[in-house]
Amino acid sequence: MSRRLLHLLRNRHLFFAVMTLILLIVAREVRLHDPVFVASLRSLTFDTYQRLKPRVPLGQPIRIVEIDEESIAQYGQWPWPRTLIAELVDRIAALGGACIAFDMVFSEPDRTGPAGFLRELDERDWPGREEIRPMLADIPDNDAVLAQSLSQLPTVLGFFNETRSQMGLPEPKAGFVVLGDDPSPLLNQIRGSVMSLSPYRQVAAGSGTISLGQGDADGVVRRVPMFIADENNQKYPAMALETLRVVQDEGTYILKTNQASGEVSAGTEAMTEFKVGQFQVPVTANGELMIYYSRNDPSLYVSAKDLLSLPDEALAPLIEGHIVLFGTSAAGLRDIRLTALGESVPGVFMHEQIIDQILSGEFLSRPDWATGAELVALFVVTFILAAIMPYSGAYVSVGIGALATASVCAGSWYAFTRYGLLLDPVFPMLVSGLIFLLTTIFVFAISERERRFIRGAFQRYLAPDLLKQLEEKPQSLRLGGEIRFMTFMFLDVRGFTPISEKLTPEELVTFLNRLLSPLSDAIQEREGAIDKYIGDSIMAFWNAPLDVEDHQIKAARAALDMIRILNELNASDAFGFKTEKTGIGDIGVGIGINSGPGCVGNMGSASRFNYSVVGDAVNIAARIEPSCKEVGWPILLSETTAEACRDFAMLEAGSISLKGKSEPAILYALVGDEELAGSGDWKELESRHKHLMSRRAEGACADEIDKLLDACLEIAPPALAVFYARLRRRGSSEVEVETTL
Repeated sequence: MSRRLLHLLRNRHLFFAVMTLILLIVAREVRLHDPVFVASLRSLTFDTYQRLKPRVPLGQPIRIVEIDEESIAQYGQWPWPRTLIAELVDRIAALGGACIAFDMVFSEPDRTGPAGFLRELDERDWPGREEIRPMLADIPDNDAVLAQSLSQLPTVLGFFNETRSQMGLPEPKAGFVVLGDDPSPLLNQIRGSVMSLSPYRQVAAGSGTISLGQGDADGVVRRVPMFIADENNQKYPAMALETLRVVQDEGTYILKTNQASGEVSAGTEAMTEFKVGQFQVPVTANGELMIYYSRNDPSLYVSAKDLLSLPDEALAPLIEGHIVLFGTSAAGLRDIRLTALGESVPGVFMHEQIIDQILSGEFLSRPDWATGAELVALFVVTFILAAIMPYSGAYVSVGIGALATASVCAGSWYAFTRYGLLLDPVFPMLVSGLIFLLTTIFVFAISERERRFIRGAFQRYLAPDLLKQLEEKPQSLRLGGEIRFMTFMFLDVRGFTPISEKLTPEELVTFLNRLLSPLSDAIQEREGAIDKYIGDSIMAFWNAPLDVEDHQIKAARAALDMIRILNELNASDAFGFKTEKTGIGDIGVGIGINSGPGCVGNMGSASRFNYSVVGDAVNIAARIEPSCKEVGWPILLSETTAEACRDFAMLEAGSISLKGKSEPAILYALVGDEELAGSGDWKELESRHKHLMSRRAEGACADEIDKLLDACLEIAPPALAVFYARLRRRGSSEVEVETTL
């Protein structure tokens, strides 16, 4: 190699390295600032993905009753008399609709009814109005007629944000439980609203915002706020969510942020997901749902005209058991939106898509690590080009560039189709394409001999695995699970319904947070895993996903810890019920524990799943918990769990018939730990109790049983008085306990 060639190569390598470094620095800054043109290209790319692979509807029971052009031609221009809308509602109720939600507001009284007619006469100061007034007095007001119709079935009314409105804000219909920091500052804010009249709100089961957000600059609705908040941090759900809540007869939303216990936070507060009834939904940092659209299907719609004219046998399959959304589709009513699929659709279709997407469990997400992954992909592709292209011929360079482009696109497409992840391939492709172009020009500037020399001289420095990975990918989780011997716990708050009736939604949320947080910590401190929160209940398990030694014992200790914590909370009036004179006494709970085999793993759909457990042993634990009330003790163990906790202070509670089980189960009241079990008084009580239960099982007479019960009560701790009183009351009968899973 000549000295001139070495000098040329060194300068060329230096120039190429500096050029690549400058481009990477510029590209990184551009991406982090995310200018409009970059964001627009990214959105168009994700829209293209949805157009290539739109979501396939699973035939969920949702129907849209539309005010279309034919209906307006039949019944006149909008707005219609409220009596006509009442006829539509009555028809839906008669056909067996499960719920009706209105993508509209009834914010003004109906001017077409008798009351509206009289108001108009008063406004015009018409001289003969007093003679007409008695004639109209007995005619029902149109608004009253519609309100009566709405009361026939679960109804959700819409409202929308309007800062200039003097109507105030709607009354909350649901409570909120927040796991982590309050996300209200992250949510879209509401200062005022336009909402339906008070008579309608009084009969409605739910109220939700019908605002779909501002949309992007191109008019496409890609994300919709699921919650909004006012200046007092009161949160309001979207109408679609409220419809799901009402149709499930749920009363509470559970919101989760990245500050929740057990979450790893990057220092920036963000919402991660929420739960409404049985549905858990991922959201963006500010609580928006990224809509994964399906095609606009004409079979979703029923014209208002057809609803009133077609026979029952034609309409019943379309309405019975369905969620019915009521909205407009006529172009003149100006509620037409643009989807990511390029379709112009009525606004009510957006609400249908949200409900259908949640019911189907198919979601899109752009995780917080997406930008970092895209920059990694950019750097990897750039270094591949920088390392290979200067030493390749023209055709090889084109091939490598095409391969790099195809690899980036394939990785992004795979993440979308397999996991619903939105990873942008366009920006890495643009920057790498620019480097590819400059590299190609640079390579063409030298002779073929120099290129061959470069390849021969530097080929040994190229790592063979540079093309193995273009970007980081999330770990693959497969559906299914494994059978493990586990311990399951169910906890439920006693008397929650009357408690909720005496508290405002805000007070109820505060109460649940103060109660469930320390109880959850007690479970986790004993190596338990919280499966889910079910309203005022907790489901937990032990021995998965990692092995937990002596998991039955740790579950029992956790239960004792929870009762101790609850007693401390009651004693310190942590809930403020005593000082505020709410009429609510000490809070009680019931805890049911069972051990047995369960199928645990990632369960759900291909794009949405949770780590959970199912099995008969789980059902038994759920059915044991309600028995606490009948037995008169807050902690009950199954015989299987009790066998592993022999050193604990336990008393047999007798055979209890559990709903759905053919054979009664022997349950044990967990009273204390090994320290109590080792005391002399307890050993004497345990001996007397065993004799009592033995004679009870042998069918001893009532007088003998009463004497044995009295003997136990003589030395039993005062806390067991209710336990023995319930045992005396039950006699030898079995009690069937009902529970709803």
